[in-house]
Amino acid sequence: MSEAGEPSSRVLDLFAVPGQVRPVPGGRGVSVVAGDLVLSPGRDAGTAAWLNPALARLAVDLDQRDARAVRLAVPVPARDGSWVVEGWGASRYEPRTAVCHDLPVLVATGRLLHAHLARAFRRPPPLHRRQDRWAVADRAAFSDPGALSSAVAPEDPRSGFLVRLAKRVDAAWSAPAQLVHGDLAGNVLLDAKGVPVVIDVSPYWRPVAWAEAVCVLDAVLWLGADARALEAWRRGAELQGMLRAMAFRVLSDGPQCDLARYRSALGRLVD
Repeated sequence: MSEAGEPSSRVLDLFAVPGQVRPVPGGRGVSVVAGDLVLSPGRDAGTAAWLNPALARLAVDLDQRDARAVRLAVPVPARDGSWVVEGWGASRYEPRTAVCHDLPVLVATGRLLHAHLARAFRRPPPLHRRQDRWAVADRAAFSDPGALSSAVAPEDPRSGFLVRLAKRVDAAWSAPAQLVHGDLAGNVLLDAKGVPVVIDVSPYWRPVAWAEAVCVLDAVLWLGADARALEAWRRGAELQGMLRAMAFRVLSDGPQCDLARYRSALGRLVD
C-alpha cells in the first residue's frame, strides 16, 4: 500500500466507493483505486476548488472531440460537493491503461495539454498561498540568483550545487507564464487506443519551457530516457528553463536528494 496509507471509511463513504482499495500505477505511487475512482492523498482543498471544475470541463470537452490527441482524467467531487476529503481527492479511474515513459510522447503530450490549459485558465490562480515543499521550491527556483544560492543552509549538502546553478541563472530571463503541469513525467498513461491520458495535474503558473524542462529532466533521471535529450537545453531560454527545473527538483527533493544524478545532468548542460 502507499506510504500515505489507506483512505478512511469517511473518505470512501463521501466519494461513494467500496472499501476494497488497491494501489494504482503511475503518479507518485501513493494513489489507490476504489470502485471506479482513483483516490489520491495530499490534496490542497483551496487549490482543488478553483482547479478541478475547469479541469473537469476541459476533460469532458477533450473526450467529446472526434480526433482525440490527448485526454485528461476527470476530477470527481464528493457527495457533499467538496473536492477534497481529509486530504484525499478523486478522479475517474481509467482502466486498460499503461504508464507512458516514452520521452517524445511525454513532450508532445505536454505541448498539447498546455495549449488547452492556456485557453481554459486565463488568470493566475491563487498559488502563492501554498506552503507545501513543492510550492516553496518553485518560488525559490524563480527567485533571483542570490536568493537561490542561499536557499539552503551552508552545511546542507545541496548548498554547493545551488551556488553553481545560481552562477548560470540569468536574472533577466522571462517568458510568458500560464497554468502548467509541473510533474508530467510519470503522470501520462496510454489508453487502449494509444491516446495519452494525463493524470494528477500539479498546477504552477510558470513558462511552458520550465514545465517541459522538468518533464525532460525527470524522464532522464528517473524513467530511463536517453541523457542526450538534455543537450537540446544547453543554450538560451531552454538552458534557463532547465536550470530552474533543476533548482526546483533539488530543493523539493530535500537534503537526501540524489545529487550525483543532478551533477551528471548539469554536466551535460555546461562546460
